[in-house]
Amino acid sequence: MGEGWSLLLRTLFIYFFVLLIMRLMGKREIGKLSVFDVVVSIMIADFAVMSVDDLKMPLFHGLIPIMMLAGAQILLSFVSLKSPKIRRWIDGEPTTLIKDGQILEDEMEKQRYNMDDLMLQLREKNIANIADVEFAVLETSGKLSVFPKDEEKTPVEEKELLPGFSDYRQHALPVPLIIDGKVQEEALRSMGQTRFWLKNQIQQYGYKDLKEIFFVSIDARGRMYIDSRKDKR
Repeated sequence: MGEGWSLLLRTLFIYFFVLLIMRLMGKREIGKLSVFDVVVSIMIADFAVMSVDDLKMPLFHGLIPIMMLAGAQILLSFVSLKSPKIRRWIDGEPTTLIKDGQILEDEMEKQRYNMDDLMLQLREKNIANIADVEFAVLETSGKLSVFPKDEEKTPVEEKELLPGFSDYRQHALPVPLIIDGKVQEEALRSMGQTRFWLKNQIQQYGYKDLKEIFFVSIDARGRMYIDSRKDKR
């Protein structure tokens, strides 16, 4: 009887302890967990089961590895928040699998993503024909983001575009130019532009320096979305 009560109390304690740990690790949808988050969650679950199952093991010995894993996850999440390079290393980067109705086979091979997977996710979004897809992007969570073609869409006139945006199809998706306060040099180079050009653009919106900006993106028509750092400090 005493062992039964011990098991019951131990189970309840581990339950609430793991619940607290998962809350401390942050709120993310299960389907949007990164590979690192999934590994940490599985390991925490295993250690929790060991703590409940082995009544002879001191409870504190089972809590130590759980706290270490949670600490490592929180630390890496904080570091990745400050460093885009580390964030890309941990979470990876989105991959375009379909562009202008054409399958990018090389990218699919790199991601070990087969046609059955692709067609399944397209059908889940009520798309039967790949030719109807403008872009399909495989997110770091494994979810496929699909942008159907708009039959009524017409090419953007040259006069509506900023320099470097003459190819509408190539830049149908907004291009991030500043992320977390860091200028995306590769994106600027792909547009044939420089930091000087970017600074001139944001000055037209009333900002004096790139350091004031948290995030900037630009769409095919040259329209900028700007989020300042004022609310981020």
